[in-house]
Amino acid sequence: MPASVAEDSGAAARRHNLFAKGFALIEATRADRWLRPLAQGDGVILMFHHVRPARERPFCPNQYLEVTPEFLDMTITVLKREGFDIISLDEVPRRLKSPRGNKPFAVITFDDGYRDNIEYAWPVLKRHKVPWTIFVVADFADGHGRLWWHEIEAAIARQDRISFSLDGSMEVMEVRTLDEKKAAFETLVQRLKAGPEDRLRAVAAELAAQINLDPNRLVRDYCATWDELRALAKDSDVTIGSHTVTHPILARHEDDFVRREMLQGKAAVEERLGIQVRHMAYPLGDRNSAGDREFRLSREAGFTTCLTTRPGHVFQKHAQNLTALPRVSINGLYQTEPALRALLSGVPFLPWEIGNLGLNWP
Repeated sequence: MPASVAEDSGAAARRHNLFAKGFALIEATRADRWLRPLAQGDGVILMFHHVRPARERPFCPNQYLEVTPEFLDMTITVLKREGFDIISLDEVPRRLKSPRGNKPFAVITFDDGYRDNIEYAWPVLKRHKVPWTIFVVADFADGHGRLWWHEIEAAIARQDRISFSLDGSMEVMEVRTLDEKKAAFETLVQRLKAGPEDRLRAVAAELAAQINLDPNRLVRDYCATWDELRALAKDSDVTIGSHTVTHPILARHEDDFVRREMLQGKAAVEERLGIQVRHMAYPLGDRNSAGDREFRLSREAGFTTCLTTRPGHVFQKHAQNLTALPRVSINGLYQTEPALRALLSGVPFLPWEIGNLGLNWP
């Protein structure tokens, strides 16, 4: 195995270990209590993807994207116990302009339009009678598109060796052992995300073809149809937003492409479901995927709020830039109450907030 692959795999393990130690330290020092007034801000927007029963799989690199229905139930229970107002995304601009005393708000959101959100999350949310938002990719609801992160996982899981064309040369990775599979996934995804998106999708397609995986069948297996979403839209506690047409990395594309993705994604949801779409979540949504240009173009496209995946709580300052709101990802690797309380306190994100204020952080 190339040294670079081993190093990248080690980096992932170190990152996971660092997060685990951080949550343990916050619990041990009760920092989620005494630092909360400084870190919590006015509220928090939580981000989920898959919600489904736990599955025992030795190789599951996308596990961070899924939580169990039981953990979703715990999340809502803890939010209520910790004094959060669970509100709809529609209410966020108003709450930032007129905060309600010291009581923070929480917004619950789900990305990509997965069917398991309807099958497993919706009953939990209905039982708690709380509002929530789901962001729909138009292509996925049509039954086609590219869930490339799942395609790469499947190709590595089912083979002992993968080969693909990259930058004009053929590359081969041995993926016989669990460690080799983890290292290959981490290395390959990071390399592909750093380059042109057409290259990423081409490699994913090449790998999918090796195992006779139909990308459209994968989408149909995982994602809700328009008919299923139409039934969901009848629930007054549900807000449906756009997640673009094809789930691209917007920052990799020209202005006209980005405008089309935003406007056509919005129009598709409105036309197919007969609703008004006011909110969007940027695909991937990190600093390398959505920035100032995307924030401006989404305002021009008529969205009220747009959500990133940049980590953090929501403060009064965000009222001035509602198309660049941060979120807190509920990571499937840390489904424990102490980790959840730490995230809801805002303490893990305090260094970033202090940096944004121009102060030094030791």
